[in-house]
Amino acid sequence: MLDLFGSRLPASEAAPPALDELTEREHEVFVAIGRGLTNAEIGAELFVSESTVKTHVGRVLAKLGARDRVHAVILAHRMGLVPPSGPSDSASRHPES
Repeated sequence: MLDLFGSRLPASEAAPPALDELTEREHEVFVAIGRGLTNAEIGAELFVSESTVKTHVGRVLAKLGARDRVHAVILAHRMGLVPPSGPSDSASRHPES
């Protein structure tokens, strides 16, 4: 997906936004967004409610100047916060039974 949409971002966004504006919790949420987790999955992983996750997601997007969640995923990958994943990684997260 990054190969398809990552190149569509404006060139001015090549420089990564400052991560130091994020709180520690917002940074954790940002990395989880980059990993492709849903709000419910992030909440379960960080032991907070889904409503709290939604608040953090909104603040992360605002502080990073990200237009939407997909943009945040691209930023997280470009910043090297999330290791590249292969096709088998998504299968391990959502195994078919």
